[in-house]
Amino acid sequence: MRVDKYLWCVRYFKTRSKATDAAKKGRIRVNNDIVKPARDVYPGDIIQVRKDQIDYKIEVLDLPPSRVGNKLVNLYRMDRTPAEAFEAKKLISLNQDYYRRKGEGRPTKKDRRDLTDLLRQEEE
Repeated sequence: MRVDKYLWCVRYFKTRSKATDAAKKGRIRVNNDIVKPARDVYPGDIIQVRKDQIDYKIEVLDLPPSRVGNKLVNLYRMDRTPAEAFEAKKLISLNQDYYRRKGEGRPTKKDRRDLTDLLRQEEE
């Protein structure tokens, strides 16, 4: 099964065209190789998908016959995404909400530098 069709079938993308676009932009890897949308996937493959600032890691368990319901998705894939990825996304969204209120315009260079300095301090 094509990698774009597989990701659409297991509900990582809302449409196949969005899955195809992600593959064309290099956001999908199979076994650590950047792939084209037509690359076939097989049970046992590890797929990495960069979507919404999260690096999802999926193990293919089986190939679905077509798009499956939300309750059946776990029969066809095992999600190996680390929990830290979701926490980081939550922190980024909270930071953006606090830092820049809606309607205040784009951040200035000084704002960006201050934010970079703050993030460096948190890493240390």
